Amino acid sequence: MFDPNLINISLQTQPMWEFFAKHGEEQQKAIENNYEILRTIEEHGLGDKNFFGGDQIGVADLVFGMVIHMLAAMEELVGGVKFIKADSFPRLHAWVRHFSEHPVIKDNVPDYTRVVDFLKKRRELYWKSQHNH
Repeated sequence: MFDPNLINISLQTQPMWEFFAKHGEEQQKAIENNYEILRTIEEHGLGDKNFFGGDQIGVADLVFGMVIHMLAAMEELVGGVKFIKADSFPRLHAWVRHFSEHPVIKDNVPDYTRVVDFLKKRRELYWKSQHNH
């Protein structure tokens, strides 16, 4: 069961989340930084393997899988941004498919709608806190 209280995302310090919290030029720079991060993950982390550890899901896959699940929700909330496309990141795109179709993952992934709702509220709170400073 997904418990949003267990997730503490620092929108100010984690690069993968910055595009979600920024606007305008800062957001565009964060998007470009994310493409670089994903390029590095694809080339040096995943390589030509099905999963980060080889042929079976490991800890790195679980961690990155949660990041990707949340990233997809953020993309939806921001609109117009799609990071892991088949033409840009073919190996990561294939990894997402392999990972999400695995029975253990498919049966235990957090409810996407709840993730979107949680992140929407988190983003609103972040923006309010920035306007109060």
